[in-house]
Amino acid sequence: MFNFEKLETWHKAVAFADNVYCITKLFPDSERFGLTSQLRRAAVSIPSNIAEGSSRSSRSDFARFIEIATGSLFEVVSQLAIAKNQAFLNEVNHRKLCSSAEELVRMFSGLRKSLHKSSA
Repeated sequence: MFNFEKLETWHKAVAFADNVYCITKLFPDSERFGLTSQLRRAAVSIPSNIAEGSSRSSRSDFARFIEIATGSLFEVVSQLAIAKNQAFLNEVNHRKLCSSAEELVRMFSGLRKSLHKSSA
């Protein structure tokens, strides 16, 4: 088992990416290379950055990758708003994903703080 696999934040981020994949399957085929692709790439980068950051030699480097993961999460939230406005995403699914995103942001914030405290 890799060290990042022990992190609840990584597991939640993988589940979030899985949910984005499931929901974007419902998007129109014309969006396959547009919003669908953008959402999926941004969602996948969230757990990927957690995993990559966990391999860094310093806690401050790891914290930086958590910041990058947070940026990707914000990117997904912005794209979800566009998907909702374009009627690719219904209100229920939008709320579900945004609620998950809010939970992840709180978890990332706590992880970042703990990494900064222990590196000081």
